Amino acid sequence: MSLLELDNISTGYGHFQALFDINLRIDEGETHAVIGANGAGKSTLLRTICGLIRTDQEKVRFDGQAIGDLAPHKRVGLGISYVPEGRWVFPSLTVNENLLVGGHSRRTGLWTIDKAYETFPLLARLRKRQAYSLSGGEQQALAIARGLMSNPRLLLLDEVSLGLAPVVVEKIYESMPAIVDAGTTVLLVEQDVGQAIKFADRITCLLEGRQVLEGSPDEFSSEQIFAAYFGV
Repeated sequence: MSLLELDNISTGYGHFQALFDINLRIDEGETHAVIGANGAGKSTLLRTICGLIRTDQEKVRFDGQAIGDLAPHKRVGLGISYVPEGRWVFPSLTVNENLLVGGHSRRTGLWTIDKAYETFPLLARLRKRQAYSLSGGEQQALAIARGLMSNPRLLLLDEVSLGLAPVVVEKIYESMPAIVDAGTTVLLVEQDVGQAIKFADRITCLLEGRQVLEGSPDEFSSEQIFAAYFGV
């Protein structure tokens, strides 16, 4: 049984349908990347998984439990953590306070403040700084670390590299193996195809809300991935 199962997901916003019949299986311990151009439906997929967009109860299953109509905070309690696009942090709180807020669910596990600082060393020296004063890369690292503080079984990361310099993106991805080694399953949305291919065990490509490619990155040539990404 997969940790996460999506069955024929078709969701959107009001009268706008963003996803069409999406089927996805993610095993525990897997790293899975969803790639695609702007407007492909990637973020909508994560919002559906975390509960910000509801669907039929049986269409989303987590560890065998149907959760399609479950509220977001209850999904956090089950072990699903969502780090949204845009480096959302609490600007007036310090780094340390942001991490404390991330642990509000009180789920037990490996992720403590000390573990977060060990995984993201750049945050350790900034623990007393207010989040608004951090650089974009530092805020992204803080957002991910805060998401881990709920000790998730499944971590959803939306657009890790968006708006960041390549050298900053590299530093953030250097911390990813420690997250996986701690037993966290990771599903990330990424426009940087190169980073996604290097990081993920499996990839799914969306084009205008539909799955057009899925499998191990080794199964596809760069030309096949390019064609799926741009629909050519």
